[in-house]
Amino acid sequence: METKLLRIAELAKSQPEMKFTSLVDLLNESSLKQCHYELPSRKAPGIHQITKEEYELDLESNISDLVKRMKQKSYRPTPVRRTYISKPGTNKKRPLGIPEHEDKIVQRGIAKILNSIYEQDFLDNSFGFRPKRSCHDALKILNVYIDKRYTNYIVDADIKGFFDHVDHNRMMEFLQHRIDDPNLLRLIARFLKGGYMEEGMLFKTETGTPQGGIISPILANIYLHYVLDLWFEKVVRKQCKGQAYIVRYADDFVCCFQYKDDAEAFYRALTQRLKKFNLEIAEDKTKIIPFGRFAETNCKRNGEGNLQTFDFLGFTHYCSKSQTGKFRVKLKSSGKKMRAKLKECKEWLKANRTTDIHEVKRRLDRSLVGYYKYYCVTDNIKHVSNFKNKVRRLFFKWMNRRSQKKSFNWEKFALFLKRFPFPVARTKVNLFELKSEINYIL
Repeated sequence: METKLLRIAELAKSQPEMKFTSLVDLLNESSLKQCHYELPSRKAPGIHQITKEEYELDLESNISDLVKRMKQKSYRPTPVRRTYISKPGTNKKRPLGIPEHEDKIVQRGIAKILNSIYEQDFLDNSFGFRPKRSCHDALKILNVYIDKRYTNYIVDADIKGFFDHVDHNRMMEFLQHRIDDPNLLRLIARFLKGGYMEEGMLFKTETGTPQGGIISPILANIYLHYVLDLWFEKVVRKQCKGQAYIVRYADDFVCCFQYKDDAEAFYRALTQRLKKFNLEIAEDKTKIIPFGRFAETNCKRNGEGNLQTFDFLGFTHYCSKSQTGKFRVKLKSSGKKMRAKLKECKEWLKANRTTDIHEVKRRLDRSLVGYYKYYCVTDNIKHVSNFKNKVRRLFFKWMNRRSQKKSFNWEKFALFLKRFPFPVARTKVNLFELKSEINYIL
């Protein structure tokens, strides 16, 4: 399958108008077995509670039956099991669908096919869920647009409930630009319409993508490629008097403009553009702010008070200066994200305070190392260290509530940490060090 996917990618790149046929044939027994093995183990099962390990007990027969049903067009995805996860920084819950393992296999196969085609079409301003691209890459190129280009205004936009409002008819129209295989399109449509189970009741899905499904990220990227990326590149930028840039990670995006008039015109046009595709902006989370080298001057001239900030990918961006006194955009951990993480840490410590203290400490260390890998970027070590200190205080508090007798005073706690110190926060990502792929984009 990998060789055939490479050939499809080559054709997609060399022939942008080409439509692909007979793609569903790639979902054969061999490729689906490979997809099965690539899926992670010990994940939450769907409504039938069949795990990867259980499915593997009779893998040959299960895969053979799956392929047979797909050829007979009788295969239909099982409705996903709806659950809810906390939304960082709020009391709201985010819906999440957990598919059956068999459906995950098929979704992975379809996602590979779609990626091989659309990776050649996606624009350079898109970073979410794409090979060899990360959140840090998106932050780096945004830094360049603000620091090195003529950015004076930022449109910080948010699409309201994007994954729940994707129009299925529009989605299928977009796919048909590149895919002319009715069997593959039928499979994708069935996943979109698969529905979900909640509290024993079946609900239909008339809009939205299957959140939690493997196929969801690539479908979201395809949808926004046509709705937002191409429109910004082919229409918005050409209508702007000055420079204009967009950086998008999944449904989260930031736009940079040289002139305020261009930013305001884009904001008005964006509202109408999204409405055309049954989407809308969250007005309470969308704003136009002066930002960049002349932000302070523009704020004073327009009587807008203090310099404003904006959040993107878990970081608060703010205007500052380098050690030499030159303008520089700096990043710090988003307060909302940090508070949500600390709340999660507190709840875990409270529930596990009677566990062996060394096991609790090892778990906290692993959690901090993961936090450092993402948040230890240029200029943010002070804020990460502050987060570590708050975790340390929570650790002290809940280890002293293991029983009626206190385990520590501060002196004993200091001795414990001297022997078993927390990981030290050091810069992991230099936001001014660009990969060759990013340099090519610029």
